[in-house]
Amino acid sequence: MRSGIALLLGLALFAGGCDKQSAAPEQATANNAGNSMALSAGGESLSGKVDRSHKGEAAPDIAFTAPDGKPAHVADFRGKPVLLNLWATWCAPCIAEMPTLDSLAGDLAGKVTVLTVSQDLGGKEQVDPFFAKRKFANLKPWLDPQLALSTGYGVNLPTTILYDSDGREVWRVTGGMDWASDKARALIAEATH
Repeated sequence: MRSGIALLLGLALFAGGCDKQSAAPEQATANNAGNSMALSAGGESLSGKVDRSHKGEAAPDIAFTAPDGKPAHVADFRGKPVLLNLWATWCAPCIAEMPTLDSLAGDLAGKVTVLTVSQDLGGKEQVDPFFAKRKFANLKPWLDPQLALSTGYGVNLPTTILYDSDGREVWRVTGGMDWASDKARALIAEATH
């Protein structure tokens, strides 16, 4: 019964945060207003907001599934910074930012681990075709079909969290972000200096 309630609560979080089902846009553009960025998704502007209220907190001990099917935790990647992105195939702002996350992952290879963890209930059967169609060069399909991360953090999609090399949160961004922008690179540099 409790797992059913948790699932319903998780679905309510998603419905309230990201309920658009449109195709990914061809272009992402930056908006230099304060700590927010904007992506263009089908003519709609999407803002990502930087939240530093969890700075210094350790990553929760929540398991998700690696591309090879084995369990993984954020703590498994200690030793270098981790950029954890929670997304889903049905979330327009999530899809809009994926190409820029792919580019960022390539540029930061060896310096920052970029984990794109799907919150799709369909798991591998839903996410693998998405990745195959888009042919990302640097991203891998990490999975969390039980929604443990998004419900554990209590966040809507997309949410991206930067952890330093000790596994401590630096900041989190809720909403879509142009990860190829100078502003995003400056944010990432906070954990790589």
